[in-house]
Amino acid sequence: MKRVSHFVVSQVIPIEIKLRNVRVNNLQDIDLDIPHGQMVSICGVSGSGKSSLAFETLYAEGQRRYFECLSTYTRQFLQQLDKPDADRIDGIPPAIALKANRYNVDSGSKNRSTVATASEILPFLALMYSRIAETVCPDCQISVESADPESVYRFTKDLPENTRFQILYSQNDQDSEAVHAQLMSSGLRRVIVAEKTQDLEELSPADLTDSFFVVVDRLKVDSGEAAAKRIRESMEVAIRLGKGSLTIAWQEEQASSEFQQIEIDSRRWNVRRFSAQRSCGNCGQVFPEPEASMFNFLTPKGACAACEGFGNTLHLDMDLIVPDKSLSISEGAIAPWNTPAYEHEKEELLALAADYNVDVNLPFAELPDPTVQLLWNGVADREFGGLNGFFNWLERRKYKVQIAVFLNRWKSTRVCETCQGSRFNPFVMAFKIGGLDIAQVLACESFDALQHLKQLQLSEFQQTIAKSILERTTKRLDYLNRIGLGYLSLNRTVHSLSSGESQRVMLARILGSTLTGMLYVLDEPSSGLHVSEKSMLLQATSELSQRGNTVVMVDHDERMIQSADRVVEIGPLAGSDGGSIVFDGDVKTLLQSNSLTGEFMTQRAGLRNPELPRRKPKGSLKLSGATGNNLSDLNVEFPLRCLCAISGVSGAGKSTLVEETLYPALCQKKGQATKPGLPFVDIVGDSQIDEVVLVDQSPIGRSSRSNPVTYIKAFDEIRKTFAETVDAKARNLKPGHFSFNVDGGRCEKCRGEGYQTIDMQFMSDIHVKCDACHGSRFRDEVLKVKYRAKSIDDVLRMTVREAFAFFRGKTKVQAKLKALIDVGLEYVALGQSATTLSSGEAQRLKLAHYLNAPKSRKVLFLMDEPTFGLHMRDILKLVDCFDTLVAAGHSLIVIEHNLHLLKHSDWIIDLGPGASNNGGQIVGFGTPEQICQNKQSLTGKYLNELLAAEATAVDELES
Repeated sequence: MKRVSHFVVSQVIPIEIKLRNVRVNNLQDIDLDIPHGQMVSICGVSGSGKSSLAFETLYAEGQRRYFECLSTYTRQFLQQLDKPDADRIDGIPPAIALKANRYNVDSGSKNRSTVATASEILPFLALMYSRIAETVCPDCQISVESADPESVYRFTKDLPENTRFQILYSQNDQDSEAVHAQLMSSGLRRVIVAEKTQDLEELSPADLTDSFFVVVDRLKVDSGEAAAKRIRESMEVAIRLGKGSLTIAWQEEQASSEFQQIEIDSRRWNVRRFSAQRSCGNCGQVFPEPEASMFNFLTPKGACAACEGFGNTLHLDMDLIVPDKSLSISEGAIAPWNTPAYEHEKEELLALAADYNVDVNLPFAELPDPTVQLLWNGVADREFGGLNGFFNWLERRKYKVQIAVFLNRWKSTRVCETCQGSRFNPFVMAFKIGGLDIAQVLACESFDALQHLKQLQLSEFQQTIAKSILERTTKRLDYLNRIGLGYLSLNRTVHSLSSGESQRVMLARILGSTLTGMLYVLDEPSSGLHVSEKSMLLQATSELSQRGNTVVMVDHDERMIQSADRVVEIGPLAGSDGGSIVFDGDVKTLLQSNSLTGEFMTQRAGLRNPELPRRKPKGSLKLSGATGNNLSDLNVEFPLRCLCAISGVSGAGKSTLVEETLYPALCQKKGQATKPGLPFVDIVGDSQIDEVVLVDQSPIGRSSRSNPVTYIKAFDEIRKTFAETVDAKARNLKPGHFSFNVDGGRCEKCRGEGYQTIDMQFMSDIHVKCDACHGSRFRDEVLKVKYRAKSIDDVLRMTVREAFAFFRGKTKVQAKLKALIDVGLEYVALGQSATTLSSGEAQRLKLAHYLNAPKSRKVLFLMDEPTFGLHMRDILKLVDCFDTLVAAGHSLIVIEHNLHLLKHSDWIIDLGPGASNNGGQIVGFGTPEQICQNKQSLTGKYLNELLAAEATAVDELES
């Protein structure tokens, strides 16, 4: 019989990622192949579907497949993304995403997140300290070790040659007869009782009632092998019989002040106690056994008990409680008592004021100290608790969210008095490597921390343990330095970083890993970076692909696109007009194509030189003596009624100046509520504006019910329009019935969500379309009401552009929708959840809200990188929007790196010259043309190159 051989066919690993018929969001059944190990740039206009492809398809599927390999128990703790809507996805590896939004820090620890935690340097430092750190008693400044024979032997080995020493252990049991019998049977004969060495056979049990030492051995320091063996054996006996502790007593020619001394046989002996409890041999202070969690301030074991690892504590701030000290008590100087809920406190104070000689009409700043003390402490016999009693009452009820929020309004942070801002509990400071505890290492700038770790003098034993830990730690520190963040201290909080700095910190974490065969999805990696800093970023990202990883980045920057091995452009336009692949190839082919991105990159489209001469400022704000963070006693004049840009390298002080100094200062002047700002001396010119608005990239809402039309108040007019129809009046339906946020008109089964969430426990939740309203979110009776043959659900599914045409004749609705079109959000659906908007879209939505504000008010808009997430085509729309605001009498101050927006600015204030301590100064100010001529300005150098390239392109087109 012929024998049949059996063999196994191994699965062929795909050499590329294959996508077939992807329909996520607005993607139009696209097919795409992405080879592994390449750097791919996904570009296109805002809203075209780039994030849908990169994050909701590639990243979501890579993450989902990796999670499926884990146990069901583990998956219940992980946040899983929905499965992408596609016919087939093959060859996708495990995925890691880097989102470009500093506001998306983990909410549980965002205020405690630092450079060290975000870059994952802290866990490695914590592990190293738990393994090789030396324990040093903070009071005695002597080394403390656990009592194991090897560590005690190393101590005796360091004593001078031929030094006499004794190995002892302390005995203090109350049962003297049992102790005597035990010692006799153990073979130990010498004891030290009443400072004298005596033979145990000459003592009775009654002589052993007090504490005494048992002598295990008496030796001399000897480097020979035989002597070392005897010493170790004697130490083992002492530790065993001494229940984990022993004492070494030795004689020296001169008594040492470093150790305690005792008298034995009329001679002075130095003593050092060793304990299994890691206690100081001099003062007896006990230290915990080191473990990694003890060196991490994010854990209960490592965090300071007073501040819980934050480094600061909240305290009542008199400047917040009495913000305007020129007011009197009767005029409402005490702000917490001006609210309707607590106005009775003010009335009680006014009622007893005459009895205690309190002048309620005197400005608060002029009140004598006894009166201020009375306000704080109250009057017990009149049942007036004062401010102190009032806030204590609030503290006892802060389990209620509204009271906790109200209470925190009157508090500010101070450096923790217990840990002095180190964040760690006191015991952690006793553990040192190279003479520094972990808090001192974290206080160093990353460059200095790297040098410290490289220069450590470790023993052979320590090197064996810490070699791999040190390699990983120094690699991450090295990446921080290589991408230009060597000036950041490791304990710097993430929320205090600029967007460019936080982006690079997250990137250092990725680069510091040694993973290969991964899919990295990067969202706007160049955001927040100055043009001069992008070469470092390009080098770092290219290393990821060189290690065998696939890198997919969504970016609009020309330099990032040109660095890619391959470019995929989604478009041609946004929303329903996008979602198709309009280009797929290398950069050279892109520049020769007719795609929108290729035309902008080659200056064939979008060329529009700013109008000259530029707008002249009408008035100015003068801020003097700004010293927050790295600002060096800065005096700045901000022009008004024009577009003013604040430029400079990442970390130069732009956000510190605008968001943390100027904005709070103006809010205080205008009586607008905000957090306390950074220090300054004076601000002049605020009377020229009516209001100041900070338009940052933070989300506009966390609820899925929030959407663009509710945010800009257009939904109110739309609901009124439906309520005015004949069908609505016949059914007695009011405007409120056309809202999915309140009872009455919404579907009660899904509560206006449009879907029902099914908890799958160990798997990701399933969202099922509501079977009652079929996803419309409204009752049938409401959906039967039509306006121009469309229901309220049909309208919410329209894009802004479609709705603008649909509501022809409804000027109030169109006026609000026009603001969304002006900021480039015409592709967004009216009912699209605010949680799905990018940070750039959220920022433009906020701007649209203020475009509908009353024109009579003069508003100063402060903006943080308004071009974030914008294609070059969309930036031109944004410039038009800014021109409209300025023409209406408003003023704009924008923090910006994008050269295309900078060239259209009327005025530029360039900060630098470098970052951190090398920044905080004004390098140059003036029109873009003047900045181009400034040899000290890096911004001017690159802006000059752009203007020259565009001038050449214009000449070529005209010729």
